[in-house]
Amino acid sequence: MGRTHPIIDESLRRFIEAQHVFFVATAPLSGDGHVNCSPKGMDAFRILGPAEVGYLDYTGSGVETIAHVRENGRLTIMFCAFEGRPNILRLYGTGRVIEATEPSFAALAGHFAPQAPPRAIILLDVERITDSCGFGVPLYDYRGERDQLVSWAQKKGEEGLRAYEAQKNALSIDGLPGLRRE
Repeated sequence: MGRTHPIIDESLRRFIEAQHVFFVATAPLSGDGHVNCSPKGMDAFRILGPAEVGYLDYTGSGVETIAHVRENGRLTIMFCAFEGRPNILRLYGTGRVIEATEPSFAALAGHFAPQAPPRAIILLDVERITDSCGFGVPLYDYRGERDQLVSWAQKKGEEGLRAYEAQKNALSIDGLPGLRRE
C-alpha cells in the first residue's frame, strides 16, 4: 500500500540515489496547454535537504519544464524501481529555476557533477512525498548512460549552445517564456 512520508529520510535517500532515471512532470495553468513529462538521467539529481532537491537541466529542444515552473511553480518528480524491489516514489512541490547565468547558480552547481554544460538547475521545495507499490513496472537492466548529449554539446561549444538556446528555448510550445537569456 502507498505511504506518505514527512521528509526524505535515509531509506528514501538510498532508493533515490540508486535510480538511474527519473521523470519530471509539469503543466501550464491553461487547460489548452500541453502537459509535459520528461525523463532525466546523467546523474543529474541531488538531494539538498530533507525537503529540498534539485537537478541539472541540460540544453534540449524544448523548454517546457522551465516555462511551466516559472508560470506556476507546480512540479512533480517521479522515480521508478526498474531493478530490485518494486517501488514508485513521487516528490510533489514548488519548483524554482536557477539559470546558469544567474549569480546563485555557481554556489548550487557545487552539489553536482555536470557531464555537459547545464542551462539551469531546477530546485524543488518538497511539500508531499508518496510511494506506491510499483508492481506493474517492468524490470530493466541498466547498461549505462548515452553519450550523445555530451558529444553534441561539446561539438556546439559554449557559444553554439547559447545560440541554440536563444533559438529553441526562449518560448515553450504553448508560447510561455522559457530561458531569460538574451
